[in-house]
Amino acid sequence: MTDHPGHQDPPDAASTGATAHDSDTHGSDVHDSAAPGSDAADARAFRELLRGLRVWDIELPSFDPATAPDEPLPLFRQWLREAAEAGVPEPHTMTLATADASGDPSVRTLMLHDADERGWHFASHRGSRKGRELAVRPRAALGFYWAGVGRQVRVRGSVTAAGPEESAADLHRRSTGALAAGLVGRQSEVLGSAEELARASDAAWERARREPEAPVPSWTLYVLCAEEVEFFQGDAQRRHIRLNYRYKGGRWVKELLWP
Repeated sequence: MTDHPGHQDPPDAASTGATAHDSDTHGSDVHDSAAPGSDAADARAFRELLRGLRVWDIELPSFDPATAPDEPLPLFRQWLREAAEAGVPEPHTMTLATADASGDPSVRTLMLHDADERGWHFASHRGSRKGRELAVRPRAALGFYWAGVGRQVRVRGSVTAAGPEESAADLHRRSTGALAAGLVGRQSEVLGSAEELARASDAAWERARREPEAPVPSWTLYVLCAEEVEFFQGDAQRRHIRLNYRYKGGRWVKELLWP
């Protein structure tokens, strides 16, 4: 989390609305003369798009790390609530990074189910890619990004699987659609056709409405016990604030990091 995901500097007070790409001379003569629709023209247009995108062209909230609590959980809950109140879409979505037995990583976006004294909760099927990877390497990292307030949170630690009763209770607290998706199952397996999915989904929706407590034995609740939690507050002048919590010797240690 050494920088904001975007690379375009935000405008300063004297900005006239031009982007950094206005003075860019990266393109070669070949690219300049490329015919529309050619690979070279498409590549140049894509670079122009990236370099013209604004980031943090808004007023960002302040954050004084001196006022941060001794543990990360209260601050995380506060930041997620403030992101929701600021109108950030789906502030409970997060990226989950896992690795397989050989160390090859994979990442995906999913929903946070809870965050409490035990850790950060999420769920999936045991047979999914993430479930298989967590079975052989029970460690993971989470990433939250709330663009509307220029904030990120990164969480890293060990992962444990909850028991079948707690996992079932997690699923049945969710929506009918979530239960239907769980009943479809077969997550990460190769799909033969869209028609096959439609048939399985229709049957699952019908059963979910008829049996709101229908069991899904493969559904598993996972809890990430954090060992490190970093809070990142963006700044338009790139004086980003990074507050890192590390669990060491039975307590949380706070430290500031260079941006």
